[in-house]
Amino acid sequence: MKTEQLTLITSITAAADIAKNLFIGFDGALCSAGAKALGVVNDDSLADEQVPVGTVGIALILSGDAVSSGDAVESDAAGKAVTFSAGEINGYALDDASGADELIRVLLK
Repeated sequence: MKTEQLTLITSITAAADIAKNLFIGFDGALCSAGAKALGVVNDDSLADEQVPVGTVGIALILSGDAVSSGDAVESDAAGKAVTFSAGEINGYALDDASGADELIRVLLK
């Protein structure tokens, strides 16, 4: 069982319904591809609700594609962790994912 160790959780108003374990932007919407994330959503939230966001520590996040442990990761267009190619590094994978929609631990940057 994978666990997260968040040392700082803040909140932001959700711009839309947003699911747990995805990168969220500074605007309260899903993080755009390659954009800097505020952190990782810590609970399913509805639009205009305060959504808890893990900003420091190790977070559980859904993979958007295959990822290897140690890879720098960024957000894809769906707010999922993918191997960094351009844009902003949002953390480092601590687990392997063989494809999309696998929960992995990410050390947030």
